[in-house]
Amino acid sequence: MSPAPVPPVGARIRRARLESGLSLRGLAREVGVSASLVSQIETGKSQPSVSTLYAITTALGISVESLFEAREPAAATAGALAPHPVAAFAADPGLRIGPLVTPLEREVLELDSGVVWERLGHLPGTDVDFLLVTYRPGGASSTSGGLMRHAGTEYGYLTSGELVLTLGFEERVLGPGDAVSFESTTPHRYRNDGAEPAVGVWFVTGQSVQ
Repeated sequence: MSPAPVPPVGARIRRARLESGLSLRGLAREVGVSASLVSQIETGKSQPSVSTLYAITTALGISVESLFEAREPAAATAGALAPHPVAAFAADPGLRIGPLVTPLEREVLELDSGVVWERLGHLPGTDVDFLLVTYRPGGASSTSGGLMRHAGTEYGYLTSGELVLTLGFEERVLGPGDAVSFESTTPHRYRNDGAEPAVGVWFVTGQSVQ
């Protein structure tokens, strides 16, 4: 038995695109990727990187969270930052989300950029995500090298491997035992330049963005 994967989001991206009246090529232009990549994401043949996922939801005017829920995607407030993707895990009624979550009960989301998120637990009605994050060798939160920004505050603790954090204009190398905390609206990017996976525990708390 394997950990539970997060439901595919491609079909919901396609539905939101059609509802917005955008063509495949139109969305691709807005996001800055090829129409072929958008098509592969919509059909589930490819997973988006974190940066591509943000760009798609921004172009469609929807929240990332809406892609992981059974309800119809709700339009996001104009100019608002989308919630962090880790806040978007769907809670399968058959899964334990607290107080105890075993390895086989974790929801797992694998991204194209060599990053794996495992949800360690969540209490309904709270705005805190509790995650085991793995950056495989060569993995990064943005494949293009661009910096990310999103709503929330994040706290991270690296347990093994080495991770490079670019935060604003500074670059820091994190090793086992190092911890970080910052407002996620600050442009940032993680990458693993090493030969071993970088693994850590992350807390991401939500916040209202005006």
